[in-house]
Amino acid sequence: MISPAQTPRQPNYRGRFAPSPSGPLHFGSLLAAVGSYLDAKAHHGQWLVRIEDIDPPREVAGASDEILRALEAFGLHWDEEIRYQSSRLNDFQSAIDMLLSNQAAYYCDCTRKRIKAIGGLYDGHCRDRQLSANQCAVRYRYDNAIEHFEDLRLGTQTSIPAQDFVIKRRDGLIAYQLAVVLDDIDQSITHIVRGVDLLETTSCQLALYRQFNQPAGQYLHLPMAVDAHGNKLSKQNHAPAINWRQPQQQLWQAIESLNLKPPAALQNEAVATQLSWAVDHWDRRLLAKNNQVLT
Repeated sequence: MISPAQTPRQPNYRGRFAPSPSGPLHFGSLLAAVGSYLDAKAHHGQWLVRIEDIDPPREVAGASDEILRALEAFGLHWDEEIRYQSSRLNDFQSAIDMLLSNQAAYYCDCTRKRIKAIGGLYDGHCRDRQLSANQCAVRYRYDNAIEHFEDLRLGTQTSIPAQDFVIKRRDGLIAYQLAVVLDDIDQSITHIVRGVDLLETTSCQLALYRQFNQPAGQYLHLPMAVDAHGNKLSKQNHAPAINWRQPQQQLWQAIESLNLKPPAALQNEAVATQLSWAVDHWDRRLLAKNNQVLT
């Protein structure tokens, strides 16, 4: 059996943490950041940070800077220049134009009300209507759906029912599904370590990798932090911000939540010492099989 200290070396490993600036980091996002960082460093890889700032209505002024200050306070130092996703809007639009010209995408004027009325699963209503761009979203034509994929923690996963999905919203904003894949391709990301709440998006993203004829990264979906009532810690649920001015105890808690069983005395050590210990003891097989971690 391979011990944590014998993690196989993967010098071409490139991981990332990609928060949206819709508010400060909470413990759930810290857990994803720490997990992705430890997996990268334990495999002698690089760890990048990307600010996914392509949804201005949800963004909070100053949140990007506060997120970066928090990461630094927790000792989570990135290996390359920060990427701001908003700098890539022209590239995203070029990809959409190509998909439209290849009939791999189409304009859609269906409302959420209509989709909800038919059961919540989009039925391809606009596929052959030849609509114009006016007041329309753009949907990817999800033919030859991904039925199964592998997760490094959970094993073989069965995809949710396939439906054509939005890659550009009716309000003109680029959708997450497209932007995250194009950036991961452009940054040569090999491992995508994130919360299990994003598990259901994976098959759509794998379909886009296939559409662009690019190799997909390996996925590792970490357990999701929940409160005492079982609610996901998220900005929408008003999860409290982490206290990055006193990071030791919360960093230790994140390491413990990743099931590494750190000694209690470690929480009094500097963040660099805690992270060094956690990198040395990282082992994906130790991650809980339960998808929820109580905080």
